[in-house]
Amino acid sequence: MRKVIVLLLFLSVYSCNKSNNKKKDFTTLFEKTKGSETPEYKAVISYYKDLASAYSGVSLFSFGQTDSGEPLHLVVYSQEEIYNVDEIKTSSKNRILINNGIHPGESDGIDASMMLIRDIAQNDSLKEKYKNTLICIIPVYNIGGALNRNSHTRANQKGPKEYGFRGNARNFDLNRDFIKQDTKNAATFAEIFHTVNPDVFIDNHVSNGADYQYAITHLFTQHNKLGGSLGKFLETEMRPYLEKSLVEKEIPITPYVNVWGTTPETGFSQFFDSPRYSTGYTTLFHTLGLMVETHMLKPYKIRVEQTYELMFSALDFTNKKSKEIKDLRSKALDEILSNKTYPIAFKVDRGNPTELQFKGYEGTVIDSKVTSGKRLFYDKTKPFTKATKYFNNFLATKEVRIPKAYILQQGWHKVIDRLKQNKITFTRFKKDTTIKVEVNHIDDFKTRNTAYEGHYLHYNTTIKKSSKAIQFRKGDLYIPTNQNGVRYLLETLEAEATDSFFNWNFFDSVLQQKEGYSAYVFEDVAEELLAKNPSLKKQFEERLQNDEAFAKNSRAQLNFIYKSSSHYEKAHLRLPIFKVN
Repeated sequence: MRKVIVLLLFLSVYSCNKSNNKKKDFTTLFEKTKGSETPEYKAVISYYKDLASAYSGVSLFSFGQTDSGEPLHLVVYSQEEIYNVDEIKTSSKNRILINNGIHPGESDGIDASMMLIRDIAQNDSLKEKYKNTLICIIPVYNIGGALNRNSHTRANQKGPKEYGFRGNARNFDLNRDFIKQDTKNAATFAEIFHTVNPDVFIDNHVSNGADYQYAITHLFTQHNKLGGSLGKFLETEMRPYLEKSLVEKEIPITPYVNVWGTTPETGFSQFFDSPRYSTGYTTLFHTLGLMVETHMLKPYKIRVEQTYELMFSALDFTNKKSKEIKDLRSKALDEILSNKTYPIAFKVDRGNPTELQFKGYEGTVIDSKVTSGKRLFYDKTKPFTKATKYFNNFLATKEVRIPKAYILQQGWHKVIDRLKQNKITFTRFKKDTTIKVEVNHIDDFKTRNTAYEGHYLHYNTTIKKSSKAIQFRKGDLYIPTNQNGVRYLLETLEAEATDSFFNWNFFDSVLQQKEGYSAYVFEDVAEELLAKNPSLKKQFEERLQNDEAFAKNSRAQLNFIYKSSSHYEKAHLRLPIFKVN
């Protein structure tokens, strides 16, 4: 990690350079082209380098690597100049982290952020206004996608003239990678995120699923999932403030329209951002998360300008509510642990919608002029404002008891790497140790038939629990839950959670039985086992009487006896994660 400006020579030379650089023209390409173009990746970084050279409040750091071979950059604005990342970690100021270009074709935030930092650095009243705030910006997150520049892949989008591609250098969608961290981008993002430890996180996007009058929508992290006092604060304080602030700027805004193939006025639900998504991930560490979703069918100039204004409103809110936000975040861990249980699955609460006055266009289904079928058509000559149900409340459908600690066997290196990257604290057993723990076996699960982000994702997972004394080896990990990353642990180590490491295939090797038997040999062993074990014989006979399919399947019968014997391997279907309750 390094800051672009390094005071290696004389302060007088540095000051002279600052003075000269202030004479540079910091008009962005977006402004020069009247809102029709966005700069290439190298031009974005060059712009921030020049800005950091010209203004003492602007710093530019580089972190780690991405799949493209380029490092990630972090722009930091602070009224007092910052020379190293330790100053970010120790600062008591408000912290806001803005992520841009996760999908580089959605470049609105890239241009808006360049203007935002410049305008603050050049304006004394804005510098004074945000003197207690650290504004941290990732200029372009998906560098590989930004370098893959074209004018065609965003088929529905109105501008800019050229833009990047959605997939990264390895064709991953980075907004599905935050919890599994398959990419170097995600690992480096974690380093930046834990360095900044933001109070508020903003991820700038562009999307459409329907047509309507709004050029900008918001997608806050789902408040029931965030839970507790922070979730209530997000829904009752932060969301209304930002909506009101933009309306006062004559910018209409609505929640993200989670509708595909139908019209919004029939009602729509809030998007559920599980931890694979950016705001779902940042929530795990008690950060207030917001995705900005401008509408790709609206002119690029308007989209960028409204993103710019929304970010200023978010800065104002963070500034105004600084103490309350910090207090809520500091108490979040105790609040979670005091609940004893933690929800890991949700459903939409259809009986408790919020009513919106939604500004849409009349939609009808008409004959296609291209195909032999029908198509959805929005008539922009017929705008309307209608009362619309917005299902933004969710109900927990499954909860788990929060253990005192998890124990992870030491051989699972990919999981351990991710724990380290996310600042999870743990100790290792200094000697072989036997502890009575909760053991989890996979009972049932489904698997997607098609590849999804490099995986065949599991879902509808259920487990069987038992309590046993297990001998753990020297070097196995003991992971207490009484730490800031408790939610991260619960969402990844609980196999039934939506984005658990099990569901993302990290433990698939336990699903395969490694040892077996030849039926003609085991027949004799099975006969002896039944003769010596009346309890097993009784279970076997009851199954024969009560299960017709089992009674007709001799292989299943022999397998039942085998799996009930000491010959059956203990590791099959057993997760290498154990709970200390």
